[in-house]
Amino acid sequence: MDPKFEPVMSGQPARPLNPPFDGRVAPPLAQNTVLRNTYWLLALSMLPTVLGAYVGAQLNFFAQFAAHPIATPLLMFGAMMGMLFVVTRLRNSAWGVVALFGFTFVAGLMLTPILTVAAGFRNGWQLVGLAGAMTAAIFFTMAAVATVSKRDFSSMGKFLMVGTVVLIVASIANLFFQIPALAVTLSAITVLIFSAWLLHDLSNLVRGGETNYIMATMNLFLNLFNIFMSLLNLLLAFSGQRD
Repeated sequence: MDPKFEPVMSGQPARPLNPPFDGRVAPPLAQNTVLRNTYWLLALSMLPTVLGAYVGAQLNFFAQFAAHPIATPLLMFGAMMGMLFVVTRLRNSAWGVVALFGFTFVAGLMLTPILTVAAGFRNGWQLVGLAGAMTAAIFFTMAAVATVSKRDFSSMGKFLMVGTVVLIVASIANLFFQIPALAVTLSAITVLIFSAWLLHDLSNLVRGGETNYIMATMNLFLNLFNIFMSLLNLLLAFSGQRD
């Protein structure tokens, strides 16, 4: 899957591009192994993400975004794309796991600006927790649908990729225009698009279309990351209580 990244306050969408699902499925035993490894690796990938957010806060990473509101997000976006390329290249070796953790660490750094903004609200940390809970709810809902549904959701891929490209372009444009209403609109659209990506990728994983657990983990992480960032932005915009 191709680059995608949507931090409403600190960047734009990013997504790696998987080969299209060709209808072949992995044997049940191998499929279950990939599924189990993916979920374990996804859980472990949250640790570098938290560490990255902590390091970003200690280094006052938010100041860089405030001082350079266009250049810094674009540079970080480029760094994310580079990390995605490295993970993809190393996906068939143990170094792919290391690269994946490096990618999630950088993603944690990208969380610093919006978490710093949230800290300035009286109910900011409650909204962070709520955004996390809502993201988890979306994940489990889509996982349930992908598991019990007999429908093949791989056909959504082309439509979603077009939507993702448009979203990236609009997000980059809004870095220059800084239109609050557009940022909120893009956040809402991001939640919808990446929730659909989540269903697409989970269905592909459950049906055995994805046999590399490193790539599967990266796809799911990107979906959840974008959903969380956008939900938090929406919650801060509509429910944030300033001191």
